Amino acid sequence: MRRYGKHTDEDDIRTRPGRRNTRPRTNIRPKHEDASEGLVLTVDRGRLTCLVEDRVVMAMKARELGRKAAVVGDRVAIVGDLTGKKDSLARIVRIEERTSVLRRTADDDDPFERVVVANADQLAVVTALADPEPRPRLIDRCLVAAYAGGLEPLLVLTKSDLAPPDKLLELYGHLDIPYVVTSREELQNGTAVARVREQLDGKITAFVGHSGVGKTTLVNSLVPEEQRRTTGHVNAVTGRGRHTTTSALALPLAGSNGWVIDTPGLRSFGLHHVDPSQVIHAFPDLEPGTEGCPRACSHDEPDCALDAWVAEGHADPARLYSLRRLLATRERKEGD
Repeated sequence: MRRYGKHTDEDDIRTRPGRRNTRPRTNIRPKHEDASEGLVLTVDRGRLTCLVEDRVVMAMKARELGRKAAVVGDRVAIVGDLTGKKDSLARIVRIEERTSVLRRTADDDDPFERVVVANADQLAVVTALADPEPRPRLIDRCLVAAYAGGLEPLLVLTKSDLAPPDKLLELYGHLDIPYVVTSREELQNGTAVARVREQLDGKITAFVGHSGVGKTTLVNSLVPEEQRRTTGHVNAVTGRGRHTTTSALALPLAGSNGWVIDTPGLRSFGLHHVDPSQVIHAFPDLEPGTEGCPRACSHDEPDCALDAWVAEGHADPARLYSLRRLLATRERKEGD
């Protein structure tokens, strides 16, 4: 075996430099000023499908972003191979500031929040009037998350051929939430789709709802060229459907500059991340009445100033009831 002495004259020996000879790491990161702008369409196991101009580009998050994750709807800066060709891969180097964020937690005791969608203008809460039965508490939770995240809510009630919408609409009438009522026949002949589209044109709309309510069926009708597999079975015991949409997906609304974001069916909608004080901002007619409230008022206690404000005729009592019902939702489980 060949051995080298201490004073070898060989010049091809590889030596590892000591710590003093290594270049120090720098905190200066490239600005990527020449990066292209992209829109995240979907996320799947670390791979992000993005729209860059008119091309669909596959990308991965740059290591320099750390734990900051990009979600569907994010506007991002991308560098690298932007041709969109097969097996090409780009790099997301920056996530631009978000205008709105829809968050949820697994339950009210879970401190880990999940960002579902970014930069959406409105949240379409889809619920069936029957088969499965409506779950008002889950709807309430979605509304609270919409208000807290800066999204405008929209109610889409499906299967009106199985049950009338009056009772459910009465619960939300005083919140002044826009709504659309559809039936299965109207979805088939296209009349319901036209009414829903009126609420979507020019906006980015995230669709949420628990499985079996017809959410993905509606999305397929709105974007027929991008068919997603729908729920074909509702459990007769639980009254709930099986999850068929497993990841959020942004789809362009044909003939419009609007976007539709289909999200996985919900089993629960935790609100651990929501500050109850944010909910009052959705009630501009009640907000001035909170000036006389004690500090850290929950707006549902004996010395809350809103009671006197409403009694003096400044606002409809039903609006105060609606506010307190939504605030109480933060403390209840969605199945109550």
